[in-house]
Amino acid sequence: MGHAIALVTGATSGLGHAAARLLASEGSRAVVVTGRSLARAYDTATQLTAETKKQVFAPLELELDTPASVQAALAALVKRGETIDLLLLNAGWIGRKERLLTEAGIEVTQAPLVGHHQLTVGLLRAGLLSPDARIIVAGSEAARGDVPMFNYTDVAALAANQYRGDRSAAVEDVLRSGPNVKYAPNRAHANAKLLVAWWAAALSRRLPAGMAVYAVSPGSTPDTKGLRNAGPALKWLMLPLVKLIPGMSQTPETSVRRYLQASEFGTDVSGQFFASAPGKMTGPMVAMRQPHFHDHANQEAAWQAIVKVSGVDLP
Repeated sequence: MGHAIALVTGATSGLGHAAARLLASEGSRAVVVTGRSLARAYDTATQLTAETKKQVFAPLELELDTPASVQAALAALVKRGETIDLLLLNAGWIGRKERLLTEAGIEVTQAPLVGHHQLTVGLLRAGLLSPDARIIVAGSEAARGDVPMFNYTDVAALAANQYRGDRSAAVEDVLRSGPNVKYAPNRAHANAKLLVAWWAAALSRRLPAGMAVYAVSPGSTPDTKGLRNAGPALKWLMLPLVKLIPGMSQTPETSVRRYLQASEFGTDVSGQFFASAPGKMTGPMVAMRQPHFHDHANQEAAWQAIVKVSGVDLP
């Protein structure tokens, strides 16, 4: 399936930038690239044009942390009027040492998913996704639960202990990094990417026939800005070691090929999470079979919590 028109979020650097470049080289007719400011988006489009020699890049301002910015981006896309074949929701990083919330009260590591939800629902409501559109949302091996130093919150236990079994309330607590959720940068990252997998599964049940969504981990890619906020131990000790160990890291160019590979998948695997094989951080990606990814109650709880904090839902 060709992706004549693609939209890539977080395209000003790292994996988003590499993905936009690859899409152009693979023949996309137009690639919308987003940045936190219009100036950064324009600079990115100009840089990508120079790198690829292709006049296919269109800049779009999009600040995922700010609902007004998402609405402005949607309005600009409506005005543009072209349906999108590939929606690549690319964002994610290790949080700061101290807990930090957005103006909407969302923990900053969780905020991209809320913004991506608002964007995706808005595009669907406006009829701006093509009938066979593919949606890719960036995941991480950290959500598997087998990556050292990266543990996720047990939502079912949190719900049972603090919210009388209400898992949606427990997920909202995770999104807001509330007092009942132990904050640590690595845990927040694992939580965010687990919610990404649950959100993709829930979205797949709401998409029109023909469309599909997949959560896809790009694999271990240390040469990006995803670790810009990481603590000294991870940034200056673990990261250099990871780069030295064979099979523990790969280039951004190798990583983003996973996104394009998944975009060719059929609707029969819509909603699944694809990552490196268990215990691996690179190499061929496979569908994750761990039970915590396939818990229907958690998937729907994640959807409802994100709907509540974002204020937007699908029929």
